[in-house]
Order: sequence, then structure tokens, then C-alpha cells
Amino acid sequence: MKLRRLFTALLIFAMLPAMLLAQPQAREPGVVVSEARIQPFPLSAEALGNARANEAVDIRPEITAAITEILFEEGQTVNQGDILLRLENSEPLADLAAAKAALVDSESQFRRSEELFKTRVVSESELEQMEARRDADQAAVNAAQSRLNHTVIRAPFTGQLGLRRVSLGSIVNPLTVITTLDDTSQIKLDFDVPEVFMARLSLGLTVNARSAAWPDLVFQGRVISIDTRVDPVSRTIIVRAILPNDQGRLRPGMFLTVSLLKEDIQSLLVPEQAIVPERSKQFVFVVGEGDVVERREVTTGRRRPGEVEILDGLADGERVIIEGTQKVRPGQTVRIVTAQ
Repeated sequence: MKLRRLFTALLIFAMLPAMLLAQPQAREPGVVVSEARIQPFPLSAEALGNARANEAVDIRPEITAAITEILFEEGQTVNQGDILLRLENSEPLADLAAAKAALVDSESQFRRSEELFKTRVVSESELEQMEARRDADQAAVNAAQSRLNHTVIRAPFTGQLGLRRVSLGSIVNPLTVITTLDDTSQIKLDFDVPEVFMARLSLGLTVNARSAAWPDLVFQGRVISIDTRVDPVSRTIIVRAILPNDQGRLRPGMFLTVSLLKEDIQSLLVPEQAIVPERSKQFVFVVGEGDVVERREVTTGRRRPGEVEILDGLADGERVIIEGTQKVRPGQTVRIVTAQ
């Protein structure tokens, strides 16, 4: 029995080299590659914006009083300075009359004191007192006139009035909104643009806007202002454009889709699957001469479905691995299964 076991072991040991030679050789990993190509990649920034009136204000009184006359209609277009309504003014009128009467008296006494000062009957200090009293009475007249002016409410600029929110005889105060006034001859459109487009933003840039209310119309305008700060959370910057609104189709508060920066640009593109992120960096596996793999860092730019723009680190025509990146390592020879 022992001799048989020994004979079997010797036989297996003798056959081992042949068995090892019969094992299939390890093959290079198979990968799918794609060429980096320069292709048209139009630059276009799309954004969502809110329409604002060129000028907008809530019409409020500056004093507390009763409405005695309403001189406007809802939706009416008014010019700057037009009277919209009048408030009860009997008390301001009485205050103005009393202030004017006091001013007449103080001016008369001041002139008389000037004549007496020339003959040394009135001292200089007394003359100065008369002058101060006259100036105080003049200030009282100005204050009374201002209070009286506040009883007449005028349009601060040319525009269209909104709904009337008060009635004749209502007691209003500085917190009461009487109506609204909007200048919609032009519409301001504010929208957020990603910071990657900042280098291409400039004043006067043409924008095209669309509204769901007017799906067949394109409202064209221009950029008039760019905010000085980038939002640290959304990484966007606010851009303001102005849109002509001669026909009044656009209203404050409308939601618009904005398109700008349409340029025909050629970019180096690779399939999205080729990008291997590692922390804050981006890499690709390049298959060079002799089908040897090289791991290379790249700088990526814009994206579109299935493709990524390469700004640096790769040349036109170079082959990158899009399937099988997990099986390869730098310096390794690979077997190309499919080339796209």
C-alpha cells in the first residue's frame, strides 16, 4: 500500500510540467474604445426669468384723511403729474391761511424794524430777532403748503393703473394701497445664468424670450445689467434684460423662457462613459501605440446627453476606453473588442 501511494505521487509530480503547459495563457483584457472627435457643439444658455415692470409703485397717501374725490379709472393710462384723487383738505387750508397771516405780520414788523435800526431806535439784536421770527413764519407757511399738497395724490410717472382698492369717503393712511401704477412700455427680465458663461456675458447681448401665453411669439431684448455677485449656492449670476413691450402683451410677474449666447462652436467631445472621476479630478484611459493603456487627467467643459466636452488633456483622434475601465491599469496592453 505504501509503495502504491509513493508510485502515484511520483507519477503526478512527473506529469505536473505537462499539465502546466497545457493551461491556457492569460489573455489581455478586452475593452471597447471610442475616438475623441471635434464636432459642432453650439453654445447656448437657457434660463428661466421673471418679468418686471420698468417702473412699478403702490400708490399710497402720505397723510391720514378721507377721500373726497376719485379722478381715475381702473386700468387707465396716466401721465406723470396727473391727479389721481383728492383728500379732505379743510384743516390743511386753515393751517396754511393762519401761517400766511403770521408771515405777513412778521414781514411787516421786520421792515419797520429795519427802518428804525437805521435811526438807532432798534438795536441790532432786536432786528435779528425780527428777522428770525419772519424766517420761522416762512418755514411754517412752507410746512402748511406741503401738508396741503399731500391732500392731492398725483401719478409719479407715466404708466397704467391697476385695480382701485378704495372708495369715496374712505379714511386712508400711509399704509393704505389706493391702486398700483406700472410702466410696462418696457419689461425688465431677470434670470439666472451659470457662472461658466460669465466670460461670454456682456452688456447689449441679444436675448430671446418666450411665454406660454404667446407660444408662437419671440420677444427679443438686450442685456442691460449683470449682477456683481455670484450666488455661492447655485453658482449662478443674475442678469437683467430689457424687452420692448409696445403692444402690452407682457405683464409683470409673467414667467418667461430665455435663450442667449447662441454661437456655432467646434468642440472636442468624448462619450460620457469614458470619464472616470476621482475626487475633484477627471480622468480617461487612453489606448496608445501597441494598444498600451495610459491614464490621463483631463479638463471637462459643457455636457450634452451622452457626451462631454474636453477642454484640455486630450487630442483629436485619440482612443479612449468607454467599456472595461475597471479591468485595466496604466501600462497594460489591452485587446480592442469594438471601436466606435
